[in-house]
Amino acid sequence: MVAFRYLPAIFALSTETLLPLGAASDSLETILARMDRSAAAFKSMSANVQWVEHTAVINDDAVDTGTMKLKRSKRDIRALVEFIEPDRKSVSLHEKKLEIYYPKMQTVEEYDIGAHREVLDQFLLIGFGTSGKELAAAYNMSVLESETVDGQKTMRLELVPKSPDVLKHLKKLEIWLAENGYPVQQKFYLPGGDYKLVTYTNVKMNVLLSDSDLKLKVPKDVKHVYPQK
Repeated sequence: MVAFRYLPAIFALSTETLLPLGAASDSLETILARMDRSAAAFKSMSANVQWVEHTAVINDDAVDTGTMKLKRSKRDIRALVEFIEPDRKSVSLHEKKLEIYYPKMQTVEEYDIGAHREVLDQFLLIGFGTSGKELAAAYNMSVLESETVDGQKTMRLELVPKSPDVLKHLKKLEIWLAENGYPVQQKFYLPGGDYKLVTYTNVKMNVLLSDSDLKLKVPKDVKHVYPQK
């Protein structure tokens, strides 16, 4: 499904609810317990993001840069990713609908992802205020050897989905967390040896976002297509 290639981008910042971790020697149990306490604090975020998409069969890297906004309410999760370089496009998520806007073609692709809700939920469980208990229920988790990334000392976690259906789309995920709790990098391992490496800067937590801030900004006469039909 074409729409799933954008899920790592939408959920790239999904560990923002991991608040300050303290010493790098913290156990997995300590981290999950802290997530349980901090889960309720998450409401929204915005950030600048870079995505490196590696295609194994041709050993090629495609690099995109852009911005991301995310808002969680009691009803649902809304997200807007705006790719800036090298090609402009926007991706929005609202309830069971995923929309991709291509300005050059003046076209919006619309996908109904309701049939893949389990997979979507698993991506969402990576963060957005989800408790450590819920995350541990969906992933086999382990603490890997600490690394220094871009001059920052980080703690590295590995998450492997427990669901066989989710494993068809995501083999595992590694997260590099700075001491302040914000992810420095995330690496999504996809089928066939492909992966997506995500880095981000200028992260702002619990910013004021309206629902309109997370909607696609498109001309009135834009063409809507439905690839699933």
